[in-house]
Amino acid sequence: MSTVKRFIAGVICPRCAAMDRVRAWEQNGIRYRECVSCDFFEQLPIEDESSSELTTRVNQIRDEQKNQDVQPVRILDPGKPRT
Repeated sequence: MSTVKRFIAGVICPRCAAMDRVRAWEQNGIRYRECVSCDFFEQLPIEDESSSELTTRVNQIRDEQKNQDVQPVRILDPGKPRT
């Protein structure tokens, strides 16, 4: 049985910096990546779905956002006079 190796669009090789030359595949619970331009090769274990996501600045709520009151935005109708 052959494993399908797919190129990852937009990825830059960490070793040779060539773009769109890295391909990836999964086999026996391990994720593989390799560059077809150089000898870069990496294997990573596939984590459980139950493992939590790493905390980053994008997925965490800042303190000032927790205490901020939420107010709806009203869009004015240009045809109606404002009072």
